[in-house]
Amino acid sequence: MAEHGYLTQPLDAGTWPDFAALVEAHGGVFGGCWCMGFHPEGFGPDPTPERNRANKELRVREDRAHAALVYEGDDCVGWCQFGVPDELPRIKNRRAYLAGMDGPDDLPDWRITCFFVAKGRRKQGVATAGLAGVLAQIAGRGGGVVESYPDDVGDKTSAGFIHNGTLAMFEHQGFERVRAIGKTRWVVRRTVAPAP
Repeated sequence: MAEHGYLTQPLDAGTWPDFAALVEAHGGVFGGCWCMGFHPEGFGPDPTPERNRANKELRVREDRAHAALVYEGDDCVGWCQFGVPDELPRIKNRRAYLAGMDGPDDLPDWRITCFFVAKGRRKQGVATAGLAGVLAQIAGRGGGVVESYPDDVGDKTSAGFIHNGTLAMFEHQGFERVRAIGKTRWVVRRTVAPAP
């Protein structure tokens, strides 16, 4: 899928080396998390970047971790992670999120939990391309209710700290605000139709 001149590909065993190269080029991302924090095991006991890397690779190879990787030519320059709620249960502001639910049936079909964009490529449409790539993958997997938890922040916040994307970016893609779960964080939802 192409968006803003970027192409996206699913994270899988074949694209794992591209994902790993981007993470390694950025010191393991956020102190070596390897984008494990939202999975059920989180960082686990006694976490190390090496253990997080091994756990993430295992999940990818077993089809238990999903993302749209964003490419500029042959270079992977970012990603957007998504999955079903059981795959990504550890969301930020979880207590406020659960308190505002209408019951156990109020869970979405899919969650979008984080973005990462390479240094030097931030504020250039990479996250937007990743979000579009995820929505296309979800459509290809049957569609459904998609939920995320972006921040309503201005230009003063560094792009490197907006791991969940901005509210404006999601609203531009047709998501609607459901409720606030933090000082600046919102639950947003959109229904994605299955691909024809």
